[in-house]
Amino acid sequence: MESNWNTESLLAAYPRLEQNKDFYLGRLSDAEKGFLNTFGKKAERFFSAPGRTEIGGNHTDHQHGCVLAAAVDLDIVGAAAKNDTNIIRIFSEGYGMEEISLDALAVVEAEKNTTSSLIRGVASKISQMGYALGGFDMYTVSNVLKGSGISSSAAYEVLVGTTINLLFCEGKLNPVQIAQIGQYAENVYFGKMSGLMDQTASSVGGIVAIDFADNANPVVRKLDFDFVKAGYALCIIDSGADHADLSDEYSAIPVEMKKVAEHFGKEVLREVTLTDLLGDMAAVRAKTGDRALLRAYHFLKDHQRAIDEAQALESGDFVKFLSLVKESGYSSFMYLQNVYVSGAVAHQDVAYALAVCEAALEGKGAYRIHGGGFAGTVQAFVPQDMLGKFVAQVEHALGTGRCHVLSIRPAGGTELYKQ
Repeated sequence: MESNWNTESLLAAYPRLEQNKDFYLGRLSDAEKGFLNTFGKKAERFFSAPGRTEIGGNHTDHQHGCVLAAAVDLDIVGAAAKNDTNIIRIFSEGYGMEEISLDALAVVEAEKNTTSSLIRGVASKISQMGYALGGFDMYTVSNVLKGSGISSSAAYEVLVGTTINLLFCEGKLNPVQIAQIGQYAENVYFGKMSGLMDQTASSVGGIVAIDFADNANPVVRKLDFDFVKAGYALCIIDSGADHADLSDEYSAIPVEMKKVAEHFGKEVLREVTLTDLLGDMAAVRAKTGDRALLRAYHFLKDHQRAIDEAQALESGDFVKFLSLVKESGYSSFMYLQNVYVSGAVAHQDVAYALAVCEAALEGKGAYRIHGGGFAGTVQAFVPQDMLGKFVAQVEHALGTGRCHVLSIRPAGGTELYKQ
């Protein structure tokens, strides 16, 4: 099977291909066989979209701030072929078939919070942009764990957008447009008011510094940095926390931040300066409450930290980068307050995971809350010479399989080519 695939396209998606060829080629084989068994014909094209990791800028994107993010080598693979109908059929291994008609692309209220809504939303937006779409069949295989903080929904949106772009749009949509299409599907059709960071990191690939001052035209800059060459491994640690019923906790963050912005006559905190906030703290506190003020303080500091982190990587100052990562983590815990649900006493899974990481790192590297918070994952940058010990200690405390060692993936949403 190895000789059937274009190695260059695989390496762009799977930087650790040489270390574990059987695993990666096996996943492609699973997608190919799954397509044949499901649709009774051979797949013609193969596509991939990665999960993402948030490196810097915790809850800054929805306030038009700056973030630092990266695509990782966990992905959703799709084996696909046009079907000469007006129906999109996508079978996800382990979940089943989703089917939508291109003749009915309006929002379906009963479909919100489902995978079908994402497909319909992506197709609708591309259709609105003037492209003539057609039906296709696809079989997907994913190792982007749901609820892992790696953003499986963004990877799925980017996969569908990339597939439609390359099958029907002659590749005319650029990665940022595909990200915006995915965000539209998630906001309008799925019903989740996410920012644009997840989709952009997945669609563009590599390490990206993103400035969301203008959400319609975000400034995306790719950074040339290799954590492995710097002597560090990127780990994502699953805290095991329950993700149920957290929508109100997530929603409260942008709501409270916007209350502070409104105090200054602004729509989002990006339009407020730290000097503004510090000069009127007592009045802000009286009007919005302590937590809203503290969350605004976090944003204004973490927005700048994301900029500084990118500059530190570009200048090769990894010591400063690690220091900024730790500062971000402390700020998220103390001021953003997204490490555990308010009032929780017996269950503080993410805080526990942070303590485990701090102990295992022994003053080296860096660690922080990852992504939205409250449940989910912790991110750690671990010196390569202590990686084995770190993984063992973390999994002893949290459970086998809870520590994921990842690599940055150069390619975003992409096609994988057979020879």
